[in-house]
Amino acid sequence: MTKLGLPDGIQACLFDLDGVITRTAVVHAAAWKETFDEFLRERDGAGFRPFDAVEDYNQFVDGLPRADGVRAFLASRGIKLPEGTPDDPPDSDTVQGLGNRKNERLLKRIKAGGVEAYDGSLRYIRAVRAGGLRTAVVSSSTNCRDILKAIDAESLFDTRVDGVVAAERGLPGKPDPAPFLAAAQDLGVEASAAAVFEDALAGMEAGRAGHFGYVVGVDRVGQADALRAHGADTVVTDLADLADPAAPADQEPQA
Repeated sequence: MTKLGLPDGIQACLFDLDGVITRTAVVHAAAWKETFDEFLRERDGAGFRPFDAVEDYNQFVDGLPRADGVRAFLASRGIKLPEGTPDDPPDSDTVQGLGNRKNERLLKRIKAGGVEAYDGSLRYIRAVRAGGLRTAVVSSSTNCRDILKAIDAESLFDTRVDGVVAAERGLPGKPDPAPFLAAAQDLGVEASAAAVFEDALAGMEAGRAGHFGYVVGVDRVGQADALRAHGADTVVTDLADLADPAAPADQEPQA
């Protein structure tokens, strides 16, 4: 293993955004909960079963493109909605409408509370670049670029494959490995020479399916065993632990 905690031969590092670089996983979970609870209350009445911002979030929406998360969670409750179109207003009871409602609430929360980065992650990414490795950010978020600008981290990445880029290129979302494979291709490296850094189970599955050289699970919510079961080669609570095991972890509070 190198001083960066990676196998010899790794030439590039592919980082997820939410929960790996930024402390936005809880904000996402809260926006999903507000959206789904409102929808379920209107549909089922006062006795509705609420969206669980930990279990439902981790199992059905974390790491997925927005519309895929809507479909997956609703399917878990036996609910099927019309697909709608990406331009559906947030009050439409369609897959796309609910997704837009969630995004509207997410942006309000980000604007109200700001965006915080994990210091340990930024230190590690800078160490990776200082070590001569190339870097990419790979996120299903369509707000990825704005968030990177907000934390002054856009310059830390040689390429970005986010929800906007995926739509332009027609790439399926995680757990399909296509976004990570596209990032590796942009960087000019084979998947076997790239490491994936993810906190979502869908991201672990994407890393395993894409046959990447190394898959690092970042455990912010106490799901280390699940991350390993879904494909992680190693699990850390903070990326700084890879280069400096004595560094304090930046733990994500559970939603």
